Amino acid sequence: MENHNEFLEPGMLVKHPGQPAWGVGQVQSNMGGKITVNFREAGKVVIDAARVALVITDDT
Repeated sequence: MENHNEFLEPGMLVKHPGQPAWGVGQVQSNMGGKITVNFREAGKVVIDAARVALVITDDT
């Protein structure tokens, strides 16, 4: 599968489209198709970029 999030860089703010309760997350790393995001309500989560297209946001 394709990496839909290859352009995401550390520090960018994102939301998980399938988990709105997690709130806004800050990208920590993006390597090898795995994106580590620190979400406000869920803590650190590793996302499989081939399965989830994170949504960039400017919400703080």
